[in-house]
Amino acid sequence: MIFYLGGLLKNYFGPARLLQSYAVLIVLALYLGFWITRKFLPRFYPLLPTDRGREFTLSKEVSKGKPTGAGVVFITIFVVLSLLFIPLDSLQCGILIQTWLMMLTGFLDDRSKGGWGEYRKALLDLVITLAASLLLAHYLPQNYQDGKLFFWLPFTTQHLFLPKWLYIVISTVMLWISVNTTNCTDGVDGLSSSLVLIALFTMGSIFYIILGHVDISAYLLLPHIADGASWGLMTFCLAGILMGYLWHNAFPSSVLMGDAGSRALGFYIGVCVMVSGNPFMFLATSSIIFINGGMGLLKVALKRFFHISILEKIRFPLHDHFRKNHGWSPTQVLLKFLIIQLLITVAMLGVFFKVR
Repeated sequence: MIFYLGGLLKNYFGPARLLQSYAVLIVLALYLGFWITRKFLPRFYPLLPTDRGREFTLSKEVSKGKPTGAGVVFITIFVVLSLLFIPLDSLQCGILIQTWLMMLTGFLDDRSKGGWGEYRKALLDLVITLAASLLLAHYLPQNYQDGKLFFWLPFTTQHLFLPKWLYIVISTVMLWISVNTTNCTDGVDGLSSSLVLIALFTMGSIFYIILGHVDISAYLLLPHIADGASWGLMTFCLAGILMGYLWHNAFPSSVLMGDAGSRALGFYIGVCVMVSGNPFMFLATSSIIFINGGMGLLKVALKRFFHISILEKIRFPLHDHFRKNHGWSPTQVLLKFLIIQLLITVAMLGVFFKVR
């Protein structure tokens, strides 16, 4: 029953037209995920914790009292639909479990009275991202050559070969950054989810159109992912679900994703980047997330651990700087950040694939 829909369409189209069956499944998963989330999310509002108001954000008073932790709903929907639509392999099953666990750690923080400490959350993030990196290093045979893993890089047709231990370190750091920068970006209604939506559509298209086709990936000298189409299907499924959430999170929002949503989404985007075989893809999909949240993390870390002060006149997350110092409204922040991210994504993808 788990693989009923995928198996049914595969039998209908036949092995020679497998990618067509995935195209149909992508459409079904995208629209069904959107409809289910948009329709049923409000019914869970009474069961969700209420927002305490973030200590260092401008919108803490506006958000305070709203239902939060909606990630526990839409990430669970994502797991269920993935089990229904996708013929999951061992790696994808593991990533789904870890995405749900990342959501769970965030949700427990959302519903706690005083909130979990930064170090406790950072340690849990490290455990889950390290476990995911071990899975990726073990189950990505398309990235192996002569016993080493490799990345394909922009600006060159050469591959960068790495011992497994170094790949695990890079992957763990990459995933941890993705989790925490996405979490820091969740401070303006619709901002984090809209930026993640761009990343999901970008990665889903790359998986299905490029890395899922032998002829195209060979022409571009990229590692072909045998199950690239299924990764694309899973990614578009989450995109549809996220649109269903965004329907209720658009300004002025009626619900917030909380750490339950932002941490899980950041984790999944990071995994997609690592599965693609090019860690620089994170900049193409999530530059604004990285700058908006990452620079604030860097500023705090340098100040706290090394007593080094940088960017003292700039408020982080960056969206708060533009709201307070430049008078941008939440809608202006959202639209302008989206425009900049779209321009960056188109430019960087054009460079990534044209030079190869």
